[in-house]
Amino acid sequence: MKSVRVKLREYLSHASNTEREIIQFILKSPEDASVMSVRELAGATFTSPSTVTRFCKKTGFHDYKDFQRSLMYENAMRKEAITDKNSEINKDDSIEQLVNKIIYKSIVSLEETKSLIDLDILDDSVSVIQKAKRVAFFGVGASLLVARDAYLKFIRVDKSCIVSEDFHVQLVQAKNMNIRDAAVIISYSGMTKEMIECAEILKDNGVPIIAVTCYHESPLAKLADYNLYVTATEFEFRTGKLGSRISQLAVIDMLYVTYVQRDYDICMRNLQKTYILKDK
Repeated sequence: MKSVRVKLREYLSHASNTEREIIQFILKSPEDASVMSVRELAGATFTSPSTVTRFCKKTGFHDYKDFQRSLMYENAMRKEAITDKNSEINKDDSIEQLVNKIIYKSIVSLEETKSLIDLDILDDSVSVIQKAKRVAFFGVGASLLVARDAYLKFIRVDKSCIVSEDFHVQLVQAKNMNIRDAAVIISYSGMTKEMIECAEILKDNGVPIIAVTCYHESPLAKLADYNLYVTATEFEFRTGKLGSRISQLAVIDMLYVTYVQRDYDICMRNLQKTYILKDK
């Protein structure tokens, strides 16, 4: 089942002014909209019941009741993703239930991460990366995958950067860095022993530290100069930190896109220059 909100956002560019009023109201107040009668929704959006009904059909629903049931179901799934134990992955879940649970967990993680991002700190972090002679990315386990993703992005725009899968090499990197460099440490818990050790070395060397970490007081957050907080609604099932990895990747994308925008023309040329054609 495709998300009601996704359907509405996709339709927004084709919507009439009247339909835009309906979409904006539903996206802003999905809980209220899901329990309104067709007449109540029409009144709240200064339209008519027939306009609302036609709009529902245009966006892929059989009628208003079909739209209302779908929105109620989506709202319930999003609530479950935050609070309900039934949102955990269970042995007897169907494929549809698994897909819904994973998608809605991810959506909630991203929405909550958005609310935690301090735009001034994000802006300052990008400035630190811009000024740095080189940038080192640090992480272990699932966070190492995020560090590698960051490395692959920034190397494309000719930013001098390094990453290593070997923790001992990461320690050496930290010891060789100085105030002219910058470090990005990725650790959801902020308590990973290896990352704390690297952070302490970097701090002693005067290296600016940007941490991508969970929103709570942690050893890493205390050592970092700039904290970009993420949140996650993790499963108890052993799924490999799905929520936190997605949130961390989103923050890396924020850093990267903002960096590219700062020097757009040069970065675009570098992206074109480093594009590798794939064999068909």
